[in-house]
Amino acid sequence: MRPTTGLFAGALERRAMLPPIANRFVAGETMAEAVDRAHRLQGRDVGAILNLLGEHYDEPTDAAADRDAYRRLLADLDDPDLRARVSVKPSQLGLDVGEDTFRENARLVIDAAAAQDGFVWFDMEDHRTTDATLDAVETFAEEGYDVGVCLQANLRRTPADLERFAGVPADVRLVKGAYDEPARVAFTDADRVNEAYRDLLTTAFDTYDGGIAVGSHDEAMIEHALERHEATGTPFEFQFLAGVREDRLFELTGDYECWQYVPYGDKWASYFSRRVLERKENALFALRAVVGR
Repeated sequence: MRPTTGLFAGALERRAMLPPIANRFVAGETMAEAVDRAHRLQGRDVGAILNLLGEHYDEPTDAAADRDAYRRLLADLDDPDLRARVSVKPSQLGLDVGEDTFRENARLVIDAAAAQDGFVWFDMEDHRTTDATLDAVETFAEEGYDVGVCLQANLRRTPADLERFAGVPADVRLVKGAYDEPARVAFTDADRVNEAYRDLLTTAFDTYDGGIAVGSHDEAMIEHALERHEATGTPFEFQFLAGVREDRLFELTGDYECWQYVPYGDKWASYFSRRVLERKENALFALRAVVGR
């Protein structure tokens, strides 16, 4: 869905400093702050997945600007001792302009990553972007690029997409889904989404030989992933959002590969307002993160 606009987002974006609640979930406004967060996470044995905030660009120049910003970021991350990757949004790289624009910009980003043996994640946005995103990632993976893609449990189509990507040399990040999707394409009941997520984890651990990222802070899902790993031996990693259950993430680092998804940039207000205000579940999720539950 398109980012929240209006007085709330506009007023926040004009502020010079992030308020405490946003500061919890966003590394800062600058690339330097994001890279600094990556180094600090490295000290806790956690990898960083850095995402420059921005989405749904209608102008090619805006998409090109973020494309080049990612290329500069990747140059800054060119350190063999630093576990850091980037994650991009298709609409940020021009998907709303056209699929050709998106693929051209994405290829320049993954070329920059490949030059230093890096990895690029592709975020998943609302259901209208799913086909274009999956098709592009499959193409890039088959060409030999190290890439991964996000699959959302709330979408009814995702079991078939998970089956499809079992034969694609790309990693898969499994999440519940943060977008307010129509019932014709998505499960809207929280219990049904949880059931779908559990089923996806079971399928992934039973049929994949690795390349699985568990992108959930739900303790029941974490425990289910651990159970399936114990039963199958399938390699996987945990990915948590910045600011959410960090104590739990650091507990897991001793035994499992762990990463934190770290957004940054001056568009934090649109990101935060959309993420928190678009769905009731997201607002409750943010509240639980702040109070530590």
